[in-house]
Amino acid sequence: MTNNIITPPAWRYCRVRRPRPAHLPESTPPLRTVLHGDAMTVLRQLPTASFDCVVTSPPYHLLRRYGAGEKEIGTETHVDDYVQRLITVCDELARVLTPTGSLFLNLGDSFSRGPRYGAPAKSLLLAPERLLLALAERGWSVRNKVVWAKPNPMPNSIGDRFSTTWEPVYFLVRSERYYFDLDIVRVPHKTTRQPGPVMVNTKYGGRRPAWAGPLAGANDGLERTRADGRPGHPLGKNPGDVWTIPTAGYRGAHFAVFPENLVRRPILAGCPERICSRCTGPWVRERRRDRLGTIAPSCECRADWRSGRVLDPFMGAGTVGVTAEHLGRDWLGIELNPDFVEIAAQRIAKARRPIKDESQAA
Repeated sequence: MTNNIITPPAWRYCRVRRPRPAHLPESTPPLRTVLHGDAMTVLRQLPTASFDCVVTSPPYHLLRRYGAGEKEIGTETHVDDYVQRLITVCDELARVLTPTGSLFLNLGDSFSRGPRYGAPAKSLLLAPERLLLALAERGWSVRNKVVWAKPNPMPNSIGDRFSTTWEPVYFLVRSERYYFDLDIVRVPHKTTRQPGPVMVNTKYGGRRPAWAGPLAGANDGLERTRADGRPGHPLGKNPGDVWTIPTAGYRGAHFAVFPENLVRRPILAGCPERICSRCTGPWVRERRRDRLGTIAPSCECRADWRSGRVLDPFMGAGTVGVTAEHLGRDWLGIELNPDFVEIAAQRIAKARRPIKDESQAA
């Protein structure tokens, strides 16, 4: 990595001694630091298949200025030019992700003020939809469109449409087989059910309903589980794709801060705790119904392991780094604005758990 994209303040605040597994590959990227530079420039210098998960939120089209000049993504006049730049970034993200890696992308939309922006006045520009269609053609699979519902949305005085109270978080992967740990993010059931007789598909006589199309799923739901007196899976229910999370308040200079609770679930589910240092295969969780299973290698390499790595190419105020620190993952941030590099570095340093220096132990 060239020195001109690592600012001294970021390095000073973010580098820290930490026990690590031995024999890591020579292509190990910088970790637990914020790199100062343009996302595309820095991404092109990172090793291939060196990160296990990306959690990020690029600047939205023409909504905010982050003080980084013409290189700043989101300042393009036409939405198609904006989307094309994001496509280029995602191409590099595809390269630096491991085959089992995933991308969690928070990307809101903007309303047009005239055809020069890419849509009639007052219309949504559909920037997220344009990007998703392009990424699907480039080998990405869109696994979820999560609704981030905000109980404390920004008020507005618009009188000819509904207020915008949610944003999407897209879950994308590059392979049919990818890492995803559902058990670690299950949530408690809200209801209980008394035991009853097993009645499976009674509505349709045990047969597939006539109305079901070729892409329809099974219609039996959790009938057997509920007949046994359980509301669902013993470890809790799937959290679903509507997450009600308040927006985050922050007193610093950055005015669009990720809520930590919005970042926590993608990292827990999408970034393995441990990775085989030889084949980059993730350690996976044992499937159990009586308790949360332990993790173990999914390969037969019998090699050393490294911590899972999270990347945020639009680091902003550093919430992804803060959350990764709390969850014991390695991380890397990229940020174009040097003031935000400093903000992120200081936030992460304050959030970092103390690490015992064994050389000074009694």
